[in-house]
Amino acid sequence: MDDDTPDEVFAELKSRPIGGWGVAQIAAGTGLAVYAMWAGILQPGFRKVPLKLQVPYIPASRAQVQNVMTLLRGRQGGLVDLGSGDGRIVLEAHRRGFSPAVGYELNPWLVRLARFYAWRAGHHGKVSYRREDLWKVDLTKCKNITVFLAPSVLSLLQEKLEAELPDDALVVAGRFPFPDWKPCIIEGHGVDRAWAYSVQAQRQHTVNKNNNLTTTESLLQ
Repeated sequence: MDDDTPDEVFAELKSRPIGGWGVAQIAAGTGLAVYAMWAGILQPGFRKVPLKLQVPYIPASRAQVQNVMTLLRGRQGGLVDLGSGDGRIVLEAHRRGFSPAVGYELNPWLVRLARFYAWRAGHHGKVSYRREDLWKVDLTKCKNITVFLAPSVLSLLQEKLEAELPDDALVVAGRFPFPDWKPCIIEGHGVDRAWAYSVQAQRQHTVNKNNNLTTTESLLQ
């Protein structure tokens, strides 16, 4: 895919030994080192993004990834991960047969890291990581959506998803649930829990809620 064409940094990772410093940089792709990198180096690049929309990069655990994939079992077609981080959800989705599997991430360092992981796994060119603002992504044809985002972002994102996604779409959230949506299935426990939402059911719930509010307001007048 064109957007996955390696840049100069990525090409160097492929063409020469990584070395000790390179290993340290790649090791920063997981755990507390990544959080420290975000706070000290990467986050300043996002000062133009409103504070409540900034999401520190915390990699999904194996259990979280497994729970998300369990909720998507039996689904087909493409998958979009909003705020894809290091790309592990997209990569696993591709392994499970979702095509195309696309991740949208605003942080350029994480996009590079995701592309490196895809190359290392032998799937470079088969998955797509795009540096784009998720608020500007057209989701009207997306039927499988995954998100690992903060509650402050989810409260705003649910409006975009409900407005754009087709009725047969399924949204899966990891780590935090959507604050105003009712999940159709929940998988896992504690911090590894994941929630699945039927867009059609949620859309109908919103219609019923609005109708009830209208009726109540009419009675009070």
